[in-house]
Amino acid sequence: MGVSGSGKTTVATRLADALGRPFAEADDMHPPANVAKMAAGTPLTDDDRGPWLATVRDWLTEQSALGRSAVVTCSALRRVYRDVLREAAGGVTFVHLDGDPELLAVRMKARKGHFMPPSLLRSQLDTLEPLEADEDGVRVPIDGDPDELVAEALRRLGERARGHAE
Repeated sequence: MGVSGSGKTTVATRLADALGRPFAEADDMHPPANVAKMAAGTPLTDDDRGPWLATVRDWLTEQSALGRSAVVTCSALRRVYRDVLREAAGGVTFVHLDGDPELLAVRMKARKGHFMPPSLLRSQLDTLEPLEADEDGVRVPIDGDPDELVAEALRRLGERARGHAE
């Protein structure tokens, strides 16, 4: 989870490979109307996000029904959005990729072919509600290269798992 430009797709694909789990990109699950709205520079509303979040949740539930843990990218900026995802069968653990707004802006301006324009970064940052203490997940700063971020995510997830087992 995290705002646009945080490296969700890059880190998640590598994390899925490292864990041997299926991967999905939640951006690919947006209905065309949502993509058009964002491409035009208009932030999505909660009403826009509702069906999309349900689709992501349902994909996670399908993976669980197949006996598989999975990795999916999703901005999941607000707790109420994460609450929808947590309805998935099998449980959900979040990895919040978090970083400096200036670094995020540089990354967004450098990428090519993505429908999310840099102009929407401010609205995403304003919407972002970091993970709360009672939410299952970890925060990973984005100031390293992708391999370092994956290693850090795995380390923090391992610590979290050990903490739950004690």
